[in-house]
Amino acid sequence: MSLIERKISGRLREAMHTSEIIVLTGMRRVGKTTVLKVLFQEIPGKNKIFLDFENLLDRKIFEETDFNRILTGLKEAGLKNEKGAYVFIDEIQNFPQSVHALKYLYDHYSIKFIVTGSSSFYLKNLFPESLAGRKTIFEIFPLDFQEFLRFKEVSVPFETSFKQKAENKNIIRHEKLSGYVSEYIEWGGFPQVVLASDINHKKRLISDIFSSYYQKDILQLSDFKNLNAFRDLLMLLIQRTGSKLDISKLASETGISRDTVYSYLSFLEATYMISLIRPFSGNADRQVSGSRKLYFCDNGILSVFGKLSEGSMFENAVYCQLRDIEKINYYQKRSGIEIDFVLPGQEIGIEVKSRWNDIDFNKVARVSSEIKLKESYLLTRQFNEHKMCIPFEML
Repeated sequence: MSLIERKISGRLREAMHTSEIIVLTGMRRVGKTTVLKVLFQEIPGKNKIFLDFENLLDRKIFEETDFNRILTGLKEAGLKNEKGAYVFIDEIQNFPQSVHALKYLYDHYSIKFIVTGSSSFYLKNLFPESLAGRKTIFEIFPLDFQEFLRFKEVSVPFETSFKQKAENKNIIRHEKLSGYVSEYIEWGGFPQVVLASDINHKKRLISDIFSSYYQKDILQLSDFKNLNAFRDLLMLLIQRTGSKLDISKLASETGISRDTVYSYLSFLEATYMISLIRPFSGNADRQVSGSRKLYFCDNGILSVFGKLSEGSMFENAVYCQLRDIEKINYYQKRSGIEIDFVLPGQEIGIEVKSRWNDIDFNKVARVSSEIKLKESYLLTRQFNEHKMCIPFEML
């Protein structure tokens, strides 16, 4: 199968015309290397090279203490000259010292660097000071449902606005895509998993992804002393997907301090395993305090390592469709009435229900109006003709 287009590719192509270093980061096995290879193939001419820092010989080029000599090494590797040159580096986190060389080469030569790295925990601590003002960071996630269908070679149009998604839904499309929706909600969007046709193969791949995360991110990047407690917390978090976190309860159940829980959560979020979303405030200048809600990077991990309800799995799948649009919040009144997701930039309230009833439509409309949101929708697994209903397959 030929390399398949990802949504992020368009934004990366635009950034190729700037001088800044492009940094593509995200969880392991989400397709960073594939995206990099697509971009590399699209660069006309031969004044370009592709380096993989898992390869010791490629890494050796950047081991020079005289950074000017690195340019000689790049030319020996195939670069024609420094003007209009493109240097692609995959897995830059395998040789962190190279960042200083990148800064020097960026400042002194006309070379466009495009690099990938597997962990924002590492990259965000590595890049800010040394490459300040010289980089643009892009984050890539597992496939959303539109990309999932592209990998399945299913072509259907998708509307941009939520209003159009609600207006243009139809039962034929719903029934046609129902099986794909079920597969996505259960097995998620890691590219290799999506392309695997056998369920046992999918399970093995997800287990391998999780094991790789544990071995390469947790063991190599963290300095946690109590890895058993970290593992126990992670397993507890899986069961709390879509819920507000009670830090004191998590600390009590794992036998660690609240500060340690916060430290573990920060690491899990920075390495893309989880996302924590904050309560919504209508005042953009005021940071709202309150418990954060938890979501996981991909439903496949939840399916293999947890036994979640249909509703929790569906809500996490919806989150995975929304996360790349803009910052996401949730809203909850003191009475306990809640809206699952708020998109503050578009002033949209979204309630998620695998199985709906008329009360759900009324609630999200009423609460959205109270907090002055312009639009409100019910995201559903089932089809409904209601003007506020958006079935999952329309996302």
